[in-house]
Amino acid sequence: MNLVAPATTAGAVAFMAWAVRGRSSSVFGTSRWRGPRDHKTIALTFDDGPSESTARILEILDRQGVPATFFQIGANVERLPSVARAVREAGHEIGNHSHTHPLFCFRSPRFMQADLARAQSAIQLHTGAMPFWFRAPYGVRWFGMDGVQKRIGLHAVMWTVIGYDWKLKADEIIERMMSGVSPGAIFCLHDARELRVKPEVGETVEAVRRLVPRLLDRGYKFETLSRLLCPTT
Repeated sequence: MNLVAPATTAGAVAFMAWAVRGRSSSVFGTSRWRGPRDHKTIALTFDDGPSESTARILEILDRQGVPATFFQIGANVERLPSVARAVREAGHEIGNHSHTHPLFCFRSPRFMQADLARAQSAIQLHTGAMPFWFRAPYGVRWFGMDGVQKRIGLHAVMWTVIGYDWKLKADEIIERMMSGVSPGAIFCLHDARELRVKPEVGETVEAVRRLVPRLLDRGYKFETLSRLLCPTT
């Protein structure tokens, strides 16, 4: 019985899965997933927005004096330009999360570049911000993405801890985040649900409301991604 081939195939599949979505994978280009460990500083990031519920999260962050980074989808920015602008006006950083939130696996570099460039243009037009950071939808990278990012001027970021807040309750989200917190951590939550209109993000809002003061009480300081990852800039 030949056990080598199946074992080799399984290993190749596992490696490819990690290469595509592993938080520390650099197979498809350099991608940051945490900041320096020498200070109790963390970055809170939100994907998929803006949405009709983004203002609720902005209110919580403002009340606590906490900055964050919002990875916005170009199509959502075009639908809710005033909400996208409010994120920038509140002093938060804006990143690129694609224009249509596609899975980039099996897509051509031409497709990826067109989608990211369209999002970049929409975000700049409606918010005045030119994103520096990029987070791939679903965290999925693919062949050619590194070159696309370099041509557009984007830098990839994953996460240290993701909240699974699209399916978990607030208590579970908080437990996940608190169990993974450490100096330099990058948290990933969502202020929207892909391209849905009026998405239900109540559990995320409640988790943020309770999570932020708890982390502040533990002595953590929040920064935008640029301040966390590029502290001298």
